[in-house]
Amino acid sequence: MPKRPQELLKTHFGYDQFLPMQEEIIGHVLTGKDALVLMPTGGGKSLCYQLPALMFDGLTLVISPLIALMKDQVDGLKANGLAAEFINSSLKAQEIYRIKDSLKEGQVKILYVAPERLANEAFRVFLRGLKVSCIAVDEAHCISQWGHDFRPDYLNLKDLREDFPKAGFVALTATATERVRRDILEHLNLRTPRIFISSFNRPNLHYDIIPRNDAFKELLGILRSSEYKNRSAIIYCFSRNDTEVLASDLCSKGLKAQAYHAGLEAGERHAIQDRFIKDETPIITATIAFGMGIDKSDIRLVVHYALPSSIEGYYQETGRAGRDGLPARCILFYSYADKFKQEFFINKIEDDLERQRAADKLNKMIAFCEGFGCRRKFLLEYFGERYEKTSCGHCDSCLRPKEEFDANDISRLILDGVRLTNSRFGGQYIVDILRGAHSERILKFGHNRLNCYGKGKDFNEAQLKEIITRIIEKGLLRKTTGEYPVIELTVQGREFLGSQERLMLPELKISVKKQIKKSMEGRDKGESYDEGLFEQLRRLRKRLADQRGVPPFVIFADTSLRQMAREMPMDSASFLDITGVGDQKLKAFGPVFIKEITDYCHQHHF
Repeated sequence: MPKRPQELLKTHFGYDQFLPMQEEIIGHVLTGKDALVLMPTGGGKSLCYQLPALMFDGLTLVISPLIALMKDQVDGLKANGLAAEFINSSLKAQEIYRIKDSLKEGQVKILYVAPERLANEAFRVFLRGLKVSCIAVDEAHCISQWGHDFRPDYLNLKDLREDFPKAGFVALTATATERVRRDILEHLNLRTPRIFISSFNRPNLHYDIIPRNDAFKELLGILRSSEYKNRSAIIYCFSRNDTEVLASDLCSKGLKAQAYHAGLEAGERHAIQDRFIKDETPIITATIAFGMGIDKSDIRLVVHYALPSSIEGYYQETGRAGRDGLPARCILFYSYADKFKQEFFINKIEDDLERQRAADKLNKMIAFCEGFGCRRKFLLEYFGERYEKTSCGHCDSCLRPKEEFDANDISRLILDGVRLTNSRFGGQYIVDILRGAHSERILKFGHNRLNCYGKGKDFNEAQLKEIITRIIEKGLLRKTTGEYPVIELTVQGREFLGSQERLMLPELKISVKKQIKKSMEGRDKGESYDEGLFEQLRRLRKRLADQRGVPPFVIFADTSLRQMAREMPMDSASFLDITGVGDQKLKAFGPVFIKEITDYCHQHHF
């Protein structure tokens, strides 16, 4: 009698229950109908096609742009007892022939290929000779030019519909705005698909924006702290040179770090990535070329050492942290000057629409960095998800003191300045009016005669800009996009001007050190476990992984090790209760881990 999804979940993947939406999506995929799945990194997208693959008669074909990730995923599937393979340019011809023979014999349930491979007509002919039950298109946002990671080869995937008219299609992505979703549906020619949108919220991630003053000193302190010492961390830099300089500086301070960027030879990149995955190099300084191909669940820290170019890119890169569900921190060192670096490259884009698109994305990124509201709320609402809470309790904005000041008078002066100048100018111009500047433009337009002129001198320029940003967050003003953005009065702002309501805003100029301290104090401590046993199990996991030539997380994730270090299972039945332990891993690793735990408990008289 065929096993049900719930049974397969425990037997092959070691989990007792599905994550939110997984069971519903799997049920739909098993009907052979099309689906679009939007689920954050770490939400369990892969299981939505991997588990059904066990139940289909034919092959599940997975299209993925992440060549470096394929081997890790296939290693993980094989460790769980699934017949999986990949075909990409990293394999020799003889190995590809062997895999093709296995496919023809029906011995493979899941095959990973890159979209570029499907441009090869001979390979397409080979695939047509196989029984394909399901086609999963991973990182489906790559099909849209409005996405942050457009891949032209993805546009050819709609031809697969003609090759396999009876196969169900499932498109999966972790980052997609409404416009990108429409492109996915259209370009993949999905047939009356059901759309599953999981929450984009990653509650275990802690978001911090830190002013880029003495960034290296701040970074050094964080990496040396007990929380992150010898833990996996990715530090994203602006340029290739920046990655190498930062890695060298960190090494000179006694830390183990390596730089990764597209300018390195392929073999060297692979070796660096392999050392990171195997916990041999804890810190990687990288350009955005790094991370997409990393299936590593225990990254505890992701740092953006420079300003990202888009919210989509930032969200995806921070999504590399804490994929095991345990607390992880995402830090962005922000300097407004980084905007000009990004704009330099944006201005080189020849296509007008593409250039404007990039500029709009950058403006949104700056608004995120300069905002004073909840970081999580900003991110979720950018992707079209409502977040009802006013405070998430896990970002720098929500953890800073809630002291407020009466901003009613200065806010009304600002709003009145925007109204009297007919919403035709940017924030800097309004600041100049309130500060009583004698600029040529102000005198030319006669704005030195406005009632609000010179009445904001109690605040310096930076404070007035900060107040304007906060008023925009309150919805009383809005900032337009484009080459010359201006600030406009909203309907809500006009209503406020005509009301007796008073406006309170958070106190200005909270110190950075106080902010960071609060952020660290507010961090989840999680459930307690024996740290000595946890470290001992980590070392055992590393030895076993090295013997098998696989990354440590393929053996067990940190979540499993922490549970072992908390519950200390000393027989097969209790070991099977550990999350991530299925029949296959109980057989392969149970005896050696149980012995390690038992010896530790006897040694420490537990």
